[in-house]
Amino acid sequence: MEAQKKRVAVLVGCNYPNTANELHGCINDVLAIKETLVKRFGFDDSNIEVLTDAPNSCKLPTGANIKQALAKMVDGAKEGDVLYFHYSGHGTRIPSKKHGHTVHHEEAIVPCDFNLITDLDFRQLVNRLAKGASLTILSDSCHSGGLIDKEKEQIGPSSSVQNGSTSKTSYTLTHKTIPYDFIQQHLSSLTKATATDIGTHMLELFGSNASLRFQTASHALLEALGPDEGILLSGCQADETSADMNPGVAGKAYGAFSNAVEMVVREKEGGLSNREVVVRARKVLQGQGFNQHPCLYCSDENADATFLGHPQKTEH
Repeated sequence: MEAQKKRVAVLVGCNYPNTANELHGCINDVLAIKETLVKRFGFDDSNIEVLTDAPNSCKLPTGANIKQALAKMVDGAKEGDVLYFHYSGHGTRIPSKKHGHTVHHEEAIVPCDFNLITDLDFRQLVNRLAKGASLTILSDSCHSGGLIDKEKEQIGPSSSVQNGSTSKTSYTLTHKTIPYDFIQQHLSSLTKATATDIGTHMLELFGSNASLRFQTASHALLEALGPDEGILLSGCQADETSADMNPGVAGKAYGAFSNAVEMVVREKEGGLSNREVVVRARKVLQGQGFNQHPCLYCSDENADATFLGHPQKTEH
């Protein structure tokens, strides 16, 4: 008898409460997507792990906890399994001069303890996937384009886009980014070190739990392995910001990209391809007046594969 294929998810929402970087819609985003995964995409509640920084959360979305959850999901996967990681929170860009003298930027997400998870960490996860399993990452964060290192661009900055203006809603818009300089200053205040490179502070604070990006011996080992089963839907281009929308007392806060994807999958019965989800989400955001352009990074085959692996269920 053929083994039952699993559908497993890790959902992370970081609102950074009571800090200068506070957001409002990120926890709402992952709770909404959890319901959608169960009702429309055949996920079992017991196979969905949720990490948020809500008050009294039993497991905070620290860098170590997020990576532990992702490693458990990836390392437990078998052929045919569908894996999904949804992140809603801040992103950042790390300057690097590894490409000669030109400053290059690496993309990262910002867990609640600032232990950055970078594009190199996501590349390692994709490289570890069991043959025939897939990992779809949706990152509703700033600078999220290219968050899987060396993944092929299908829809990105080179795609034809039209600039939006500002949000047409009455909501308060917050950009989901923490500048690199702010992160470096915060970490140096904790380490009391005078080093100017962020990697020194990361290794001092987090040791082996720090990103592979800061552990130089790991760099050369993580090349793309040709067409793979990593699929990235990013909330914006690498040089753009993603919006967190807060209506105040009038309604529920949300991330603009997470909300757009929710709208897209609700409106279309049957399966949408990864490409269709991103194209339609772009149109939703453009119609709402947002100046952010979701991107798709994956193999040619996966660009036209069905989002999350099979047609949606019809809600009753």
